[in-house]
Amino acid sequence: MANTDLEQTANSETLPSPKDLGAWQSLFFSDLKSKGRSLNTLKNYKTDLDCFNTYLTQSNLRPDLSRFGVQDVQAYGAYLDQRYTSDNSRRRRVQALRLFFDFLVENQLFSHNPVRKLPTSPKFLDVPRPTPFSEVKTLWEYLLAEEKAPENLNRLMALRNQIVVLMIYGAGLKVSDLSSLKYQRLSLSSENPRVLIEHPKRDPYSIPLPEVFIDVWKRYEKALAIEKERSGISFDEILFAANPHRILAGGLSARGMEVIFEDIRRKLMITLTPKSLRQACIFKWLKQGLNDTTIKDWLGVAPSYSLKPYRESLKDHIYGDEFLKELWLHQQRRRSGSER
Repeated sequence: MANTDLEQTANSETLPSPKDLGAWQSLFFSDLKSKGRSLNTLKNYKTDLDCFNTYLTQSNLRPDLSRFGVQDVQAYGAYLDQRYTSDNSRRRRVQALRLFFDFLVENQLFSHNPVRKLPTSPKFLDVPRPTPFSEVKTLWEYLLAEEKAPENLNRLMALRNQIVVLMIYGAGLKVSDLSSLKYQRLSLSSENPRVLIEHPKRDPYSIPLPEVFIDVWKRYEKALAIEKERSGISFDEILFAANPHRILAGGLSARGMEVIFEDIRRKLMITLTPKSLRQACIFKWLKQGLNDTTIKDWLGVAPSYSLKPYRESLKDHIYGDEFLKELWLHQQRRRSGSER
């Protein structure tokens, strides 16, 4: 490998050896975690850096950071070009490695970041594939019907899943936003409920929730309090993880929500995913006449993020949220009639 300017401080007793790539990457992930990066983000960075580790192994290169230079960066770039046909896949791997070497520069292992010599591939926006509006309605009807389950915990999980849908389709939240969201982030003091999101790189911001959220929340909060007491558990997270018998813990991982949607998708034979439901929310906001700046703020994306693919296909996608309240009221009337 080519020589680089290795700082003497890299030999400090408090830092790993430049040859211990695994230890440096562990420190890198710990640093990201301390900065509030989500578990999903950490998992993605690990996957991207594992590609770099595989490259070193397959190329019979020793993971010696002190000897990693521009020529090696270029060789890795050629490896990515050969391995991946997707520009976005190559771009992710380069960006992850660039961020890792920025961390090494911060710790004075390098005087400069050699990965910055490697250009990233252009980012291509995915073509939006939102959940069809008919499937959003089917999902909502299913969750409302599930609330009639005979077992208390099953009814509670149906209410929890209603909350998840209202947060994603209603407010455009990602599963990573939802996984550890706490009660204190909800504002339910009026007919205009909102949720507060704390972003690691910007000031906190709030997003409006559908009107029916308050009605669903009241039922959910009451049922959740009962099951918390029964399970002997206390937590501040809005969501929870459970097995068929009891609540296990507060919070629901991003993967846990993915599994819930996979199960619903199989039962209803629909194409629903959290991502497609969130994309449906974007079309809903555009149909409501919201400007791009507001939508980007609520999505938590950079100002450079383009909504052009959504606007180009807006005429093909018609969404709203009035049906949420209408179907909920219809379900309540049916429930009241059956209890007489």
